[in-house]
Amino acid sequence: VQLQASGGGLVQPGDSLKLSCAASGRTFNNNAVAWFRQAPGKEREFVAGINWNGGTTYYSDSVKGRFTISRDNAKNTEYIEMNILEPEDTAIYYCAASRRAWVATTTAEYNYWGQGTLVTVSS
Repeated sequence: VQLQASGGGLVQPGDSLKLSCAASGRTFNNNAVAWFRQAPGKEREFVAGINWNGGTTYYSDSVKGRFTISRDNAKNTEYIEMNILEPEDTAIYYCAASRRAWVATTTAEYNYWGQGTLVTVSS
């Protein structure tokens, strides 16, 4: 089972970026998926999550209104669209799949992880 994250890069403040995470080896159509991020010297933190059918989403306060998480179960892929990026959004972004159908915000609830993709927001 593998989660492959992609789409990271260097952008300027105010720019947009869309990350993708494609799963292979099994489907996660019955599982919640999420994005976490980890900045240098900080713990991994929850960014956004979406439940098994895409009907419910959750966001951290720091990204609410700027980021949008989505999923395409037919493609076994999740996405996060990030707008109005700020230097504080600089981090390695990890996609994850939960053992449950509903979103949780703690890393312990996710048993599949992607390798991470670096997002750098800098002028």
